[in-house]
Amino acid sequence: MAILVTGGAGYIGSHTVLYLKEQGEEVIVLDNFTKGHKAALLETPYYEGNLHDEALLDKVFTENTIDAVIHFAASSLVGESVTDPLSYYENNVMGTFHLVKKMVAHDVRRIVFSSTAATYGEPESTPIKEDDPTIPTNPYGETKLAIENMLKWSDQAYGLKSVCLRYFNAAGADPEGRIGEDHDPETHLIPIVLQVALEQREFLKIFGDDYNTEDGTCIRDYIHVMDLAQAHYLAVKKLRETEESSIYNLGNGQGFSVREVLETCRQVTGRIIEAKVAPRRMGDPAILIASSKKAKQELGWTPQYAALETMVQHAWNWHVNHENGFNE
Repeated sequence: MAILVTGGAGYIGSHTVLYLKEQGEEVIVLDNFTKGHKAALLETPYYEGNLHDEALLDKVFTENTIDAVIHFAASSLVGESVTDPLSYYENNVMGTFHLVKKMVAHDVRRIVFSSTAATYGEPESTPIKEDDPTIPTNPYGETKLAIENMLKWSDQAYGLKSVCLRYFNAAGADPEGRIGEDHDPETHLIPIVLQVALEQREFLKIFGDDYNTEDGTCIRDYIHVMDLAQAHYLAVKKLRETEESSIYNLGNGQGFSVREVLETCRQVTGRIIEAKVAPRRMGDPAILIASSKKAKQELGWTPQYAALETMVQHAWNWHVNHENGFNE
């Protein structure tokens, strides 16, 4: 029995594929490689194409005995979703529609969905809990919430069981340095800071230093990418064992400010990293921190790399040895 991983060549997807294989799981990847990297798959079997190709989906489900799907494939840039919302509905919602339709047709009834903290929008309280209001403030979050609702109704109608994982800021890289983070353009804070350390950027832009936080910069919850991978595996196991749908937050339970991340990167790399304050970005909440109590209790999830220094060190090991990412 195999696990199908859509978007398995992306940052979180490829680390999850690696983790699954280390647990002895058979893994099949489906990716169109517009964002992901074939080199990140480390010789994992894959199909190249997108979720709108129903004939391809039939082929994948017919040629393999699949008992669960982990669904990462999606567009995920908040700013881009605001300027081009229709493409996000087409890729995220309609792509998932085709996937779920074929899962039901081929009697595959377990899916772990890569959702996001963006489903909450501006949080009313901290730390954020799973039953807090979901009022997204951008199309990206709206599409992920729409998919969560699609899965909820598909459970009721077809018995499709799902675990939706709402996670916060992924960080770090494979501790052994085999794969890591490689986006174009890069939008995540830690790799951007490390690019400054590698002299690939002149300085870090700190978007606002007048927030109601201790040092005036935004606070975010960072979670190691391999801890995310572990959670996806545990979610598959839960579906196999209980056949019950659920939703979980995944985070560290503590937040780090932009300046704290910057200082940690300076300490880990031992390099001078210039930073300049820029105006706030629209829609950036001051604080986003998750409560992962439910995931720890029900999934038995225990993050192994919770220290910010560890996340930065693993990311730095990857970036310093792969300055051009996978394009080497």
